Amino acid sequence: MTAAPTQAEDLVFGLTRLIDLPGLTGGALAAEDIAAIIGEAERFATGILWPASQEADRHGARYENGVVRTPPSYKAAYQAWVEGGWQGLAAPAELNGVELGGQELPQALWMAVSELVTTGDMAFSLCPLLTAGAIEAIARFASPAQQAAWLPPLVRGEWTGTMCLTEPQAGSDLSLVRTRAEPDGAGGYRLHGQKIFITWGEHDLTEDTLHLVLARLPDAPPGTRGISLFAAPKRLPDGRRNALRCGGIEKKLGIHASPTCVMLFEGAEAELVGAPHRGLHAMFAMMNAARLGVGVEGVAQGARALALAETYAAQRIQGGKPIDRHPDVARMLAEIRAITLAGRLLALEAGAALDRARRLGESEARVALLTPIVKGWCTDRGVECASLGIQVHGGMGFVEETGAAQVLRDARIAPIYEGTNGIQALDLVGRKVQRDGGAEMRALLAEVKAADPRLAESVAGLERATAWLLERGVREPAAAEAAATAYLEACGWTLGGWMLARAAAAEPRYAPIAGFYLARLLPRAAARVAEIEAADALLALLPTG
Repeated sequence: MTAAPTQAEDLVFGLTRLIDLPGLTGGALAAEDIAAIIGEAERFATGILWPASQEADRHGARYENGVVRTPPSYKAAYQAWVEGGWQGLAAPAELNGVELGGQELPQALWMAVSELVTTGDMAFSLCPLLTAGAIEAIARFASPAQQAAWLPPLVRGEWTGTMCLTEPQAGSDLSLVRTRAEPDGAGGYRLHGQKIFITWGEHDLTEDTLHLVLARLPDAPPGTRGISLFAAPKRLPDGRRNALRCGGIEKKLGIHASPTCVMLFEGAEAELVGAPHRGLHAMFAMMNAARLGVGVEGVAQGARALALAETYAAQRIQGGKPIDRHPDVARMLAEIRAITLAGRLLALEAGAALDRARRLGESEARVALLTPIVKGWCTDRGVECASLGIQVHGGMGFVEETGAAQVLRDARIAPIYEGTNGIQALDLVGRKVQRDGGAEMRALLAEVKAADPRLAESVAGLERATAWLLERGVREPAAAEAAATAYLEACGWTLGGWMLARAAAAEPRYAPIAGFYLARLLPRAAARVAEIEAADALLALLPTG
């Protein structure tokens, strides 16, 4: 039997032959260039991150006397990240005549590199992910002077960035944010408040961290319309420590090596980014990029689970043969492989849609539609694949030595990050499908249906579900909300089948795994459509009064 493609081979295939990144860049990025970049990223992930990832998890991030220390291996790993120029891969090369040091390579390529890095060590990968989001927000909304001051060290990786939204009383409902920004009389502001769950809010890998903080000005109107965005560095330009500090780090189920901080702003000096009271708009630029990145995290955890499970199953002898020759174990391995590959290619498709919008001026409707699906479906599948990976290991998966348990612990945060998956589903049906009368979804489904006859039944079910959302769901918002998660799931299973059908058409090597998915896994889409049509059963259980 021909060996299955590796993760890196899948990524090169997806980038060059499915989404045609060379064509999208007008030939500026050749297939050979893409293969070389992916090869280097694979070496970084497998040679530097993966070997130390279990020990990093056992060591964890530690908080002592106000100081946060990361695992010993992280300093050398981060230095290698900086020296490789990885942080600037998709960042701007220059803005307003100022050289920033970025390479301006496509977002889809950055997502592929991120998948490899996250597979190597998810806890480590969160630091560059947040910095990339900060670069995105500053490049789009900061003043030229702010961009010139902040972007070069962020792009070089000399600084890291954070996203400070959540407060004890304000999780998904940011209208409840209480952090205050008081004018200092000299054109700046002083921040007062507490933020929680701040990923990589404090650490020992760089000298400075730039915190992007949501806060309210004294004249702010209530609700989300009164939120502004501010930037507060850990260290001020004269070298002094700013009036902000880490008040502790969380003890978490997973990603132990990633410091999740309580951040206290005690009169911290800050600058307003963008227009007053428009902070949520600017922060969503950071969050939307991060949502695609979190979707990739789900794919990466599936990839890590698969690598561990396949190695173990090929070596574990039971009943006189390796367990990967037992049909039920082979089924589990095939499910992990097929689901992970489907998510991988779907994420690249979303990245390409973003690149087409930015580079070619195409509509952003497609990437807007795909973003909640990639974030929600891929992260839920990452948890599912991590659990299957444990099952392949049997009892050895339930202990920490094999590393399979760590994958599940780490993967579980991704469906919660950057807007829970339930919120992604509400965004999909409300903002993305209902807002344009289903136009972009219907256009996408027409492409899916044309790709392979085996997709016709699932497409028909989604077309019926879309019509239901646009009729009853618009009249009765609670019904649309009750159906939202099932709708997102149906989309994910169907679009995953679409990507695998396209892969099989382009390269016969993918035909067996595509056939497995379309025959065995695609029917899950029909089950989700049935749940949509049974929304009343859920509505009947809602508390009243």
